[in-house]
Amino acid sequence: MANGTILFALNVQVINGQTLRKDHPHLPVIITEDALSSNAPHIREAEKYNLHYILGVKKGDHPFLFRKVEEAQENGEAVQFELVDNDNPQKTHRFLLVNHLPLNESNQDLLINFLEYWEITSEKTQHFSWVTDFTITKGNSYELMRGGRARWKIENETFNTLKNQGYHFGHNYGLGKKNLSVVFVMLMMLAFLVDQTQQLCCPLFRATWHKMGSKRELWDRMRSLFRDFAFKSMRMLYEALFYGMKFQPPIILYDDD
Repeated sequence: MANGTILFALNVQVINGQTLRKDHPHLPVIITEDALSSNAPHIREAEKYNLHYILGVKKGDHPFLFRKVEEAQENGEAVQFELVDNDNPQKTHRFLLVNHLPLNESNQDLLINFLEYWEITSEKTQHFSWVTDFTITKGNSYELMRGGRARWKIENETFNTLKNQGYHFGHNYGLGKKNLSVVFVMLMMLAFLVDQTQQLCCPLFRATWHKMGSKRELWDRMRSLFRDFAFKSMRMLYEALFYGMKFQPPIILYDDD
């Protein structure tokens, strides 16, 4: 994972790997997906186009693989160790790793590497497991774990935000004929890109967002002010939301008649 630039991709349709490699023949890519993707056809396509992967895996879906892990433990071939968290001494990271295991009984020629992980605190224990094409060692287990868990960070901060934080992705954007729905999606993604840029680079935007409490509330307040006031710039709008503004009776535009 130290081979230069890394791209974490979520729910990539690897069947389009040929197109991806045509456009980006040398781009280092790591696919991070949930347990639905840890199947032989998907993994073979990833390997065909030199796409690295860290895929979730569950015991209920892969009983053969987990039996092989248990056999490796019994034979002393599995590596188990613990790390105390650098920032929180009350948190322990426990790892179990086995390299070169068959994915399942039907595809025993397809060898993967298996990583199991527990995050242990006094309040709770979280458990995760993945398959990957990276050779796993004590030295890179923590980094691979962080890569696997990044899937939820991507999902929460991208797709959950688009669906539930005021962009309404997944509702309106399936409507329309021909290219209309695609136009809606592209406009929504463009707005999201602008917002992410401001979130990264604009302290005033971040402060206003923090004051509002959520992006949904921020967008609602912005729409409300846009309806009734003329702003010369987005900065003026954010300052009105952050510092507050003096409200006064409206100027009513009666007809000349």
